[in-house]
Amino acid sequence: MPGHVSFSLHEGEVLAIVGPSGAGKSSLLRLMNRLDEPTEGTVLLKERNTREIPVNELRRAVGMVMQRAWLFPGTVAENIAFGPAQQGISLPAEEIDTLLAHVGLAGYTSRDVSTLSGGEAQRVAITRALANRPEVLLLDEPTSALDDASREDVEALLRKLIREEKHKDGQRLTCIWITHNREQARTMADRVLAMRAGRVEALGTPAEVLR
Repeated sequence: MPGHVSFSLHEGEVLAIVGPSGAGKSSLLRLMNRLDEPTEGTVLLKERNTREIPVNELRRAVGMVMQRAWLFPGTVAENIAFGPAQQGISLPAEEIDTLLAHVGLAGYTSRDVSTLSGGEAQRVAITRALANRPEVLLLDEPTSALDDASREDVEALLRKLIREEKHKDGQRLTCIWITHNREQARTMADRVLAMRAGRVEALGTPAEVLR
C-alpha cells in the first residue's frame, strides 16, 4: 500500500500517475473510491473524508475504469443502465442510445457484451462509468490491454470526453490516469505524479516530470 503520498487534485484537471510496476499506483487509485480501505491517512473529496461517504454514493461520484473491461453478463444497455438504477433512476432507451453514439457505438444497445471486441468493451466500460455523471474518473491503464489500433481509438475517445464531459454540477470532469506510456502522460495530462516504492518522487507539469 502506498505510504507518504500527499497531493491535491484540482477540479477539471487530468493528473497522470507514472512509475515502475510495484510502485503503488493501482493501490493508491483503489483507496480513492474505497475498493480498498486506508489503514491510515485521509482521502478527501471536496473537503469530505471519503470514509464518511456511503460507499455507493462515493463510487457514483468517483467512477473507475480498469485495465480490462469488466462488464456484467447481458446486453450493452443493461450494463450502462446499472449504475443509475442503483440510485432509483431508470435511464430512458433514448438516453442510452445517445450515450453510445457519443462513444462511437450507435446501435449497440441490444448487443450481448460477450460479442464485443476489446476496444468496444472498453468503450462500454467508459460509458457505464460516465452514465453516473461522476465528479472524478479514475483510469487504471485503460488502454494497456488493447492492440495499437484500439488503444489509439480509446485514447482519442477519452481525450474528447475529458474535454467535453460535464458532471451534474456543470463542472469539467476531473481525471486521474495511471499509465506506463510516457507519451500518453505527456499528451493527456495537465500534471504528472511520479511514484516509486509507495512514495511521490516528483509532481509537476509533464515537461518537468518526464524529461
